[in-house]
Amino acid sequence: MEFARALYTALGIAMMPVLPLRLWWRGRREPEYRRAIGERFGRYETTAVDAPLLWVHAVSVGETRAALPLIRWLKVEYPRATILLTHMTATGRETGRSLFGDGVIQAWLPYDLPFAVHGFFDRFRPAAGFLVETELWPNMVAHAHRMGIPLFLVNARMSRRSARGYAHVPSLTRPLFARLTGVAAQSRGDAARLAALGSPPRVVTGNIKFDLAVPVEARTLGHELRIRFGATRPVWVAASTRDGEEALILDALAQTPLPRETLLVIVPRHPQRFAEVAALLRTRGVAFIRRSDNRQVPAEVGVVLGDSMGELLAYYAAADLAFIGGSLLPLGGQNLIEALAVGAPVLIGPHTYNFNEAAIGAVAAGAAQRVADAEALIQAVEALLRDPAQRDAMQEAACAFHAAHRGATARLMRWLGPHLHARGLR
Repeated sequence: MEFARALYTALGIAMMPVLPLRLWWRGRREPEYRRAIGERFGRYETTAVDAPLLWVHAVSVGETRAALPLIRWLKVEYPRATILLTHMTATGRETGRSLFGDGVIQAWLPYDLPFAVHGFFDRFRPAAGFLVETELWPNMVAHAHRMGIPLFLVNARMSRRSARGYAHVPSLTRPLFARLTGVAAQSRGDAARLAALGSPPRVVTGNIKFDLAVPVEARTLGHELRIRFGATRPVWVAASTRDGEEALILDALAQTPLPRETLLVIVPRHPQRFAEVAALLRTRGVAFIRRSDNRQVPAEVGVVLGDSMGELLAYYAAADLAFIGGSLLPLGGQNLIEALAVGAPVLIGPHTYNFNEAAIGAVAAGAAQRVADAEALIQAVEALLRDPAQRDAMQEAACAFHAAHRGATARLMRWLGPHLHARGLR
């Protein structure tokens, strides 16, 4: 074992006593964290698994949704294979369950400790692994390499910020990247940064999140929600908001109120924050109802708290425009591609490094507008709500931009197929 990885492992072992406590603490709000804790340490059920087994790792919600076309392709191309889907977050696991049901095996990815990693591979023995976007662990990758298990980093992204972080510890990260079998990057910029970190040959396939097909059910629910919100009311959604952003938006609204009939739908990124945001609204004296109340929104109520899972596309379909959270604060921004797929005019803050290529392209195409802060956000919302022609133009641009970037899944499959066939997978 390289010295840097040995030191990294020693630090991980030193943290072991607090790991179960951390899971128990997080389980206060998300009980899923308290289930199957043994899996985090490499202890899995011994039920037999049919071979070959293909492993897809999607850390959380966004990666799990992005993995949908990959898993569908694997099931068609390799019908005899068992699909294992692993996660690190409770919301990711819940999303996987809702998307795939019993069509895949779900498990927690273990902590990156040698004995836990060994338990994982000894239990499942995958024929190949597919890591979605950026989830890389030194011991996990090293153990797979030692066992001859090919690992592919797919839909890979590497922001400048993340690349600088990896570059600070090259003795740990260069072997990590070099042990990957192949990398399918979202953009040329991602591919270049991955190359600089020592990754194997790369291909640029695009972002498979653009291949999202908006389900009819989402549009139908969006229409129903719009009726409940008020068919003639101006409606905007603050989607996937992160800790601190709701307060910034409410502060800005207090300084520059929108017309009284305007309805704001706040959809926090993490479900464990639903109660926190509700408490914030009550403290501010803001009249609101919850989506889970499942009723008509009274005219005097100006805020809906979107406390539901799996309905973000419907919220976009019900709104006149959408602000994408995680971008007012330096958090990297959340996924704006889903809003573009629905055709919603999009507003984003200054911090979008997690979706840099998509954000820059959407702004350049006229599908999105970037605002500097919460005060500028409210001004932009007011201007767009008063200008239906501008909203129509942005909606048309959003649909065109989204359509122009489709096809990443097909390119990824064309690249993966020969790699897998060369290793005897049929």
